[in-house]
Amino acid sequence: MLWQDKHAALTFMSLLLLLWQEAAPIEVPEDPKIQQDLKQPPTIMKQSVKNYIVDPRDNIIIECEAKGNPVPTFSWRRNGKFFNIGKDPRVTMRKRSGTLEIGFRSGGRPEDYEGEYQCFATNDFGVSLSNKILLRVSKAPLWPKEVLEPVSVTEGSALVLPCNPPPGLPPPFTFWMDSNMSPIPQDKRVSMGLNGDLYFSNVLAQDANTDYSCKARFLFTHTIQEKNPYKLKVQTKEPYNDTSYNASEPHGDRKVAESTPTFLSPSGSESSKMVLRDEQLLLECIAAGLPTPIIKWFKKGGELPGQKVKFENFNKTLKIVSVSEEDAGEYVCMANNHLGTIRHSIFVQVKAAPYWLHKPSDQVLAPEENGRLVCRANGNPKPRIEWLVNGQPIESSPTNPNRQVHGDTIMFHSVQIGSSAVYQCNASNEHGYLLANAFVNVLDLPPRMLGPKNQLIKVIKNNRTFLDCPFFGSPLPELRWFKNGQGSGLDGGQYRVYINGTLEIKRARAEDEGTYTCVASSILGKAENQVRLEVKEPTRIIQAPEHQSATRGSAARFTCRVTSDPSLPVSVTWMKDDKPLYLGWRLKKDDESLSIPNVNEGDEGTYTCTAKSEIDQLSASARLTVLEVATLNPSVSSALLPARPDPPMDLDLSDPAARSVRLTWIPGKDHRSPITEFLVQFEEDRWEPGRWQNLSSYPGDLNSVILQLAPFVNYQFRVIAINSVGQSDPSRPSPRYKTTGAAPDAIPKGLRGWGSRKDNMEITWEPLLDLERNGPNLHYVVWWRRKDAEEEWNNVTTVGTKHVVHNTEIYVPYEIKIQARNEFGAGPESNLVIGYSGEDKPTDAPTDLRVSKVDSTKAILHWTPVDLNSVQGEFKEYRLYYWRESSQVPGLVVSKEKKVKGFFTTMVKPSGMLSDLAPYSNYKMFMVVANNRFESQPSNTVAFTTKEGVPDAPRFFKINRRSLDTIHLEWAKPLEPNGILTGYQLKYQTVNGSKVGPFQLETFFPNVTEFFLRVPDRSSRYKFFLSALTQVGKGEDYAEESPHFTNEAYIDQVDIATQGWFIGLMCAIALIILILLIVCFIKRSRGGKYPGGGYTSCFTKALVRDKKDLPLDAVDQKDQDGSFDYHSDEDNKPLQGSQTSLDGNVKESDDSLVDYGEGGDGQFNEDGSFIGQYTVKKDKDETEGNESSEATSPVNAIYSLA
Repeated sequence: MLWQDKHAALTFMSLLLLLWQEAAPIEVPEDPKIQQDLKQPPTIMKQSVKNYIVDPRDNIIIECEAKGNPVPTFSWRRNGKFFNIGKDPRVTMRKRSGTLEIGFRSGGRPEDYEGEYQCFATNDFGVSLSNKILLRVSKAPLWPKEVLEPVSVTEGSALVLPCNPPPGLPPPFTFWMDSNMSPIPQDKRVSMGLNGDLYFSNVLAQDANTDYSCKARFLFTHTIQEKNPYKLKVQTKEPYNDTSYNASEPHGDRKVAESTPTFLSPSGSESSKMVLRDEQLLLECIAAGLPTPIIKWFKKGGELPGQKVKFENFNKTLKIVSVSEEDAGEYVCMANNHLGTIRHSIFVQVKAAPYWLHKPSDQVLAPEENGRLVCRANGNPKPRIEWLVNGQPIESSPTNPNRQVHGDTIMFHSVQIGSSAVYQCNASNEHGYLLANAFVNVLDLPPRMLGPKNQLIKVIKNNRTFLDCPFFGSPLPELRWFKNGQGSGLDGGQYRVYINGTLEIKRARAEDEGTYTCVASSILGKAENQVRLEVKEPTRIIQAPEHQSATRGSAARFTCRVTSDPSLPVSVTWMKDDKPLYLGWRLKKDDESLSIPNVNEGDEGTYTCTAKSEIDQLSASARLTVLEVATLNPSVSSALLPARPDPPMDLDLSDPAARSVRLTWIPGKDHRSPITEFLVQFEEDRWEPGRWQNLSSYPGDLNSVILQLAPFVNYQFRVIAINSVGQSDPSRPSPRYKTTGAAPDAIPKGLRGWGSRKDNMEITWEPLLDLERNGPNLHYVVWWRRKDAEEEWNNVTTVGTKHVVHNTEIYVPYEIKIQARNEFGAGPESNLVIGYSGEDKPTDAPTDLRVSKVDSTKAILHWTPVDLNSVQGEFKEYRLYYWRESSQVPGLVVSKEKKVKGFFTTMVKPSGMLSDLAPYSNYKMFMVVANNRFESQPSNTVAFTTKEGVPDAPRFFKINRRSLDTIHLEWAKPLEPNGILTGYQLKYQTVNGSKVGPFQLETFFPNVTEFFLRVPDRSSRYKFFLSALTQVGKGEDYAEESPHFTNEAYIDQVDIATQGWFIGLMCAIALIILILLIVCFIKRSRGGKYPGGGYTSCFTKALVRDKKDLPLDAVDQKDQDGSFDYHSDEDNKPLQGSQTSLDGNVKESDDSLVDYGEGGDGQFNEDGSFIGQYTVKKDKDETEGNESSEATSPVNAIYSLA
C-alpha cells in the first residue's frame, strides 16, 4: 500500500512537472548601458577541457574566464582541496581572470602538478563553477630493449608479429616498416590489426626477403620510436627461386598445402564489444587460410546502416563513425575460401555518458514572478541528477520558501529581491558527467528606452512601415503608442504593436505623418521616446528606356525620366550588363537620358537606369542591339529589333535509367538576344493528363541534360527557350518515357492523434502526392499502442487518410507511426508521434477564489487548485471570467460585458495578477479550469472594488475665437472619471515656431467646462494642455494648439462697424468724393478759361463725341493776359460733357482740340504755346478726338485727379 501511495505521488509529480509553464523569463538586451548597470551573477565563459593533456616542455596554462557585475573573483580547488596559489611561486593568476599559469624556468617538474582542478568565480550574487579539469602530462616512454630471435614459419601457414608499443599518453600511432625505412606493403593477405600487430593470413616464401620493424609515433613530442626488427625464416618443402615469383601464382609450381579459414583476431566464435554513444565503433576480423579468405560483414536482425558504415583494411575492419543506440546488436563477420566458411559474432553494446536533453539556462525574473530551471539528461545507465547552489549541495543550503526541488526541476514562485544565486546541475553516471551553471537573477529596473532619441523616419506612401521603440525594464513594462501626444493607445485597425515595442503601420498614408510617442510603464515608473514620421511620394520612372537597334557609327539615346517626392533628392545612375557604366569621354549623361554617339560593337548590351533616393529606388532596363548594315526600309528596321527566340526542335531521349533519362534538343534562333535559360516541362497521362508542369530549368548554353524522374510515371517533355525579350513558344513534345515502379520513398506528413470524443482517438495524416505514389495500389499501414504500457503494436491497413481507434480511456497517450506501401513494396516508417485519446469535462472546479491586494487597475488573485487528474484532458489553463458590475461614480453607466483571462500555473498555491481594470468600480468574477474542449463548473463568485485612480482625458476640447483678443475654450467631462472629479487643470504656453514660452497655469472647479482667455498679442499661437483631476492626481492631458481655425469658419460673429480698419476705409472713400465735388464746382464757376491756352474738359481724358453732339459756335480770341475766352450763346448753361450732378448723368464734352479749320494761320509764342485762332468744325461723320496738352499747374493737377 505504501509503495502504491509513493507511486501515485511520483506519477502526479511527473504530470505536474510536464505541465509546468510560466511566463517567459526576461531577456536582457545586449545594450552597453543596460549591461553596465545590470547587476548579474558570474558566468563561466571559457575553461580548459575536462581531460587536459599538456606537453612537459611547455608552461602549463589552465583557463578559467568569467563575466559578471560586479567583476568576479576567482579561486581554485586541486584534488578537492583549496589550492593556495600565493604559496607556490611557480603559479600565477592572470589579472581580471582566473586563468592559471605554471612556469618551470626556476625548476620543478610538471608531473608534480598533475591532478584534478576546479575553478570558482564569485561575486555578490553567486558562485559559478568550472568543470573538473583532469590535468595530465604527456608521456613518451622508451621501447624496452629486447633481442628478437628470427621467426621460423612454414610456407602457407599463418603468422602474427606482435608490436606491443610502450603505453604513452596519449597512446602512440603505430605502423610497420623495413630496415630501409620503406613501408611494409599491405593487402588482403598481410595487414596491421587495430592493436598494432602485423597479421599474415598465409606466409609466402618471399616474405623472408625483408625484415619487419614496428614504429610508434608519439603526437605531443613528435618523436618516433622503433622496435627491433623481426627476421623471418620461411620453411618450404620444395626449393624456392625468387626470380620465378608470379603474383597470380605466388607459390609457383610448388605444392603448398591449402587450409580452411581460421580467425586470427578475434578468437573463438563470438566476442563482445562495448562502445559509448557518439564515439567511433571499430570491429575487426582477420582470418588465416590458404587461399587468402574473403571477409564479409552482416548484422543479425537488420541491415547494416549503409550511410554510416565504412569498410577499411581490405574489408577486415568495420567502422561506424558516430555510434547511436540503434547500432547495438549482433554483428557477424564471415571468412570464406573455396575450402570452407567460418563465422564470428560480435555483440555490440552501446552505452552512453550523460548527454543533454534540456540544459538549464539563465533566468532573469522580476519580483513576484515565477520561473523554473530544468535539467534533463539521458545516458546509459540513466544519469543521476544533483543540484548545487553557489557550489554547495542544495540540501545543505539555507531554506528558501519560494523554491521547490522536484528531481530534475527547480520551481520558483513569487521570487524576492536578494534571492539571486547560481545553480549548478550535475548529471553523472559511470561513463562521465555533465556540469551546467544557470543563474536566477531577480532584477528590478525602472523602464528605460534603448533606441536613439527623437528619430526621423521617412517612408514611402502606401508602404508597410515599422517604427521601432526598443525598451527594457524589470518587471517587463507595458508599452503604448500615441500619435501627436493625444488620444488613446494605438493598436488595432491600421496599427499593430509587437511585443518588442515595434509599431507597425500597415499602409502609410499622408495623414499618418506626425510625431509618435511610445511610453513604457511599470510599477517602478515610465519612460518615453518619440519618432517623427514623414510620408513621401514614391520615386517613379515615368518614361523608361526602350529596346532599340542602332547601326554601327550612328548614335543611340536611352531616356529615363523620373519623378519623385520634392523633398527627396534623387540620383540617376546607369549600368551596362549589371555592371557600373563607365562614361569616359564619349558617353554623355544628363538628368533624363544617356547618349551613346558613334555606336560600336562594344556598346551592345542591356542598359539599366536606376533612380535612387535615400529611402527607395527603382530600375528599368532596355537592350541596345548594334547592326552592321543600316537600311532605309522601315519594315526591315523593325525586323532587326530583338525578339523572342524560336522554340527548340528535335527533342530526343537517350540513356534511359530507372529514375532518369537524358533529354537533348536543338536550340532555335535567338533573334539577336542570346538565350539565357531553357525551361523543361513535363506532362503525364495518369494523374493529371494534359497539364504541363515545370520540371527544372537549365543555363542557356546547355542543350543536353539528365532529367531526374519519379517512378511509375509516363512522361513526355517539352522545352521553352528564354531570352531578355521573353519566352519562346513550347517545343513539340518528346516521345513518351515510362519509368518503372518502386516502393514509396516518402513518409506521409501531418501524422497526429487526437480525440474527437472522450472514448476515441482519430489518427489522421496527409496523403502522398500523386508523383510520390511510385506505383499502383497505394495504401497505408498505421500502428499504435499505449505509451509506456509495454503493449504489442496494433495496426490497420487503409487506403484513406484517417483511422478511428474506439473504446479508449479518457486522455491517455499513444505512440503512433505510419508507413506507405504499394505493389512494389513498403516505404520508410515514420518517426514515433505521440497522440492522445479524447477529453472529457473536468470533474473538479477551483475553490476558495479570493483577492488579496487591489489598487486602481490591478488585483492579486489566489485560489485553491484542482487535482490535475480531474482535468480529464490536457491542462490548458485556469480561466477567469470577470466583469464590471457598476461604477462608484454616481450616474455613470458601464458595460457589463464579461472578459476572460487565462492563468497557466501548476503551483501548489497558485496566484495571478488581473490588470487593466477600471478604477473606482465594482467587479465580480469566477474561475473555471479548462482543457482543450471543456470547462469545469465555476468556482465561488467574488466581488471586489477597485480604488480611485486618475481620470481619462476630457471627452472633447474645443477652441473658438470670439474676438481678435479673446479665445473661448470649451470641454466636456471624461468618459471615465475613474473617481470623483475635483476639478480641471489647464496649462498653456505661447508657441512661435520652435520657440516656446513659459507655462501658465489655471485651475477650475469640476462644474466648470468653459473658459475665456484674453490674449495680449493677437498674432501669438498657444498650445493648451487640459487634464481632469481627482484626489489621486492629474489625469491624461488633452493637447490642442491655436489658432486651430481656417478662413473664418471657427471665428464667432463680430460687429464689423466697431472695427478700426472699416472706419478708416469709409473715411478715405468720403475724402475722395469730396475732392471730386470741389473740382467740378471750380470748373463750373471759372467757365472756359484755362491758363496756357489749353482747353480740356472736367476730366483729363477727352471723351469722343458721337454724331449727335452739337457744334461749338464760339470763336476764341486772345485776351490781353494771353488766355482764351469763350463767347457762346450758352455761356450760362452747364458745360457739355461735364458732370451736372452727382447722380451719375454724364454728357460727352465738346471741349476738344480737334477739327482744326483748314488754312488757318496758327502762330506760336516764344514759349512755344499755340496762339493762333482755330475754328471748331464738326461734321456729322467725324468722330476723332485728341487729348489736351496743357501745361501743368496745381489747378490742372486737380483737374487731372478729378
